Amino acid sequence: MEKFALLARVEAKPGKETQVIEFLKSALPLAQDEPQTVRWYALQLGPSTFGIFDTFETEEGRDAHLNGQIAAALMANASELLSTAPVIEKVNLLAIK
Repeated sequence: MEKFALLARVEAKPGKETQVIEFLKSALPLAQDEPQTVRWYALQLGPSTFGIFDTFETEEGRDAHLNGQIAAALMANASELLSTAPVIEKVNLLAIK
């Protein structure tokens, strides 16, 4: 059962919203290739605010994801696509259905 998660929030630069959406969609195959990532969600929270929420059974799985290809790609594209640095929070899951 998942006990660990990450919640990332990103804010697109004006006019870059569609590119952020496409970037997030393109990350799905990378998440699917991560055996320790149990669930991975890309979300739109507002017109230019987006997020990623993913869950893990172990702290090691969460750390592997943080050091993986999605995080590297996000950071490599951040200055072009995002108005501020991504906010990435480690969270612990209290209840799951």
